[in-house]
Amino acid sequence: MELKSLLEKITPPDEAAMEAARVRQAQLAKPPESLGRLEELSIQLAGITGKVHNQMDHPHLLVFAADNGVVEEGVSSAPQSVTLMQTINLTRAKTGASTLCKEFGVGITVCDVGVNAVIHDPAVVNRKIAFGTGNIVKGPAMTREQAITAILTGAGIAIRTEADGLGIGEMGIGNTTTSSAVLSVLLSADVEAVTGRGGGITDEAFQVKKETIRRAIQLNQPDKNDVVDVLSKVGGFDLAAMCGGFLGAAATKRPVVIDGFISAAAALCAVKLNPLVRHYLVPSHASFEIGYRLAMEAMELQPIFLLGMRLGEGSGCPLAFQVLKAACAIINHMATFEQAGIDDGYLEEIREGDKFTVEAEV
Repeated sequence: MELKSLLEKITPPDEAAMEAARVRQAQLAKPPESLGRLEELSIQLAGITGKVHNQMDHPHLLVFAADNGVVEEGVSSAPQSVTLMQTINLTRAKTGASTLCKEFGVGITVCDVGVNAVIHDPAVVNRKIAFGTGNIVKGPAMTREQAITAILTGAGIAIRTEADGLGIGEMGIGNTTTSSAVLSVLLSADVEAVTGRGGGITDEAFQVKKETIRRAIQLNQPDKNDVVDVLSKVGGFDLAAMCGGFLGAAATKRPVVIDGFISAAAALCAVKLNPLVRHYLVPSHASFEIGYRLAMEAMELQPIFLLGMRLGEGSGCPLAFQVLKAACAIINHMATFEQAGIDDGYLEEIREGDKFTVEAEV
């Protein structure tokens, strides 16, 4: 599978199905648009699948794990060995994301695309491209060919995973640094505007982190108009595979949930490769990381939850799947006015424009 052919498989949402879903929502026994985001999500799902009635009975989280050479610069409080341990723990329902998956009956696949260790655990899918990336302040993170391989690897995993909807998560110490670098380039944003403290670092380490990103961008000169170039020079195997995961979900016409900051950076990469991907994206929670907001604005998306979360791993995805399931339940099972024995004639005037918003007097 070539990248070009993958991108060509992604098509616009089904407008006819979306209109049919809007009509269905208007028929349900409730004030117009009174279920807000649940209605919007049901309409989005219709556009994605081409069906008004959808299910979210078998959602699945994909976690891509890899190490990042930039940790040599002291940009993270956690040692690189944590990537290996948490990659394994994700398969055993011992991490935040996998605990939530187990609680809500969400499937999970953990894929090693670049962990700096040999993993003998058969529960971890081995698609290792290399033992971690290069240090981005000393040269490119990877070759262009490796970046494309990582993207196609993520896409392949997504395409072959049987699920109603997919979520994209990660595990990789140092990947808030690479994500910030990628966002800084793609959005032409100042490093200060996209860089947070990740898992928590001292003031001194935070300054080192921001300076490291500046040096990496200056050294590698990534082309903002070439996503593959950006990923190969200042990204990571995890980010590239996650980007592919978003592409694979869109190519197979399934909704795909964005987790937090790192997942959002990968989603933006996918949208930059093909803007149609945006229609397939469902953001879970607003990340605590500073750059998240800029990524959302660039994709014109709004998260579902405001929970102060900043764990990563894909931890927001199992929560978002429950909301998607609720959206499906409403449009599938709620009674219409006719079924409820209610004459909805009283709503005719109300349906003509916004009759609910109250503007505060200044």
